[in-house]
Amino acid sequence: MSALNVDIESLQGGPADLAQYQGKAVLVVNVASKCGLTPQYAGLERLQEAYASRGFTVLGVPCNQFLGQEPGSAEEIATFCSSTYGVTFPLTEKIEVNGPDRHPLYRVLVDVADATGHSGDIRWNFEKFLISPDGTVTRFSPQTEPDDDTLVAAVEKALPA
Repeated sequence: MSALNVDIESLQGGPADLAQYQGKAVLVVNVASKCGLTPQYAGLERLQEAYASRGFTVLGVPCNQFLGQEPGSAEEIATFCSSTYGVTFPLTEKIEVNGPDRHPLYRVLVDVADATGHSGDIRWNFEKFLISPDGTVTRFSPQTEPDDDTLVAAVEKALPA
């Protein structure tokens, strides 16, 4: 099953319709507003601005499982992201990425290993999964900054022809 075939709600409510991203490059990131890595929102937005016209999107997935660092309501999350970081990329509903209530989106993604061989549970906020147009998934650690050369190269390689 492709990660882009799962049902998930948008942050504003209603289906997020991930199928619209079939054939595109999508960077799925579990995000949080009160984390030491939260400034990565700025870099994620720069990726969005740089590559959106070429068939790419960042998909932010709020999660409150890591020390309660995403406590806000949907409205509070949206306001924080837009006013603090100018986020224009789509955000989904707040979900769980680990444990028995892990969202189906992450059930599909967590088996992929990153460059260090880590697979399984999400380690922290801002873990990244790049889904290429052919469905190949590449995983990046939470500490991998959005402007990291390896991540940017992977995005550029994944852009649809």
